[in-house]
Amino acid sequence: MASDASATATAAPPPPDIEDLPGKGASAGPPGWPTTYAAIRAYRSTIVAPVDVVGCHILGDRRRGPKTYRFQTLVALMLSAQTRDQTTGQAMRQLRAHFGQPGDAAAYDSEDPRAAGELGDAVATAEAIDACISKVGFHVRKAEFIRKAAGICAQQYDGDIPDTLEGLVALPGVGPKMAFLALQAAWGKNLGIGVDTHVHRISNRLGWVHTKQPEETRRALEAFLPMDRWAATNPMLVGFGQTTCLPQGPRCAQCPVHHRCPASSVRR
Repeated sequence: MASDASATATAAPPPPDIEDLPGKGASAGPPGWPTTYAAIRAYRSTIVAPVDVVGCHILGDRRRGPKTYRFQTLVALMLSAQTRDQTTGQAMRQLRAHFGQPGDAAAYDSEDPRAAGELGDAVATAEAIDACISKVGFHVRKAEFIRKAAGICAQQYDGDIPDTLEGLVALPGVGPKMAFLALQAAWGKNLGIGVDTHVHRISNRLGWVHTKQPEETRRALEAFLPMDRWAATNPMLVGFGQTTCLPQGPRCAQCPVHHRCPASSVRR
């Protein structure tokens, strides 16, 4: 996954305005977008991208029960900002190797009385977490965010994660993109499109939006994309951006929509 503004901020950002949620695909959208969307979706079904293997929605362990899966999904999302999915997956494996398989957020909260029983000597200090995630972007800040967020989840949500947009973005290090994706993966709630740098970049290249910031892109996309496509849009475009529509040197010749893309380097 790519960047989220919360990775570099010490305070949690305010939630998106309620009036912005949701757009419900009210506008017609840019000309030809359904054809382009369908072509990218068909193309993505033929390739396996990193997000399909080590995406945040996959890294949580469902075998440990719903609560553990939800908390681990949130941790993976927090790690993913400005970090490749492969690196996020490695960091999650390191956390499990060091701390075992915690039952819930209490295991990461060094102030929770249940932590000692689950972690033994591996007290979840920010330093201990950081040692496991040192290869991810902004790892020192993220380690502190994870420790603090785990404490809030353990003490206020019985070791679970919030099930509302407002509750999630109130956690340290969690921005709108992470919150929307967490709600979709953890709670099955489809309240908005998770827009990372891949989604933002590709949407602008295709001419679907003309925006400067991911939140602007989210609102613009939600204005014309039907809600039943919101959850699928992030992994579809993220994988497309990881394999084909690269940030630098996009592979336009193999792109299924290069003839429809204003930014294509292939001469028409």
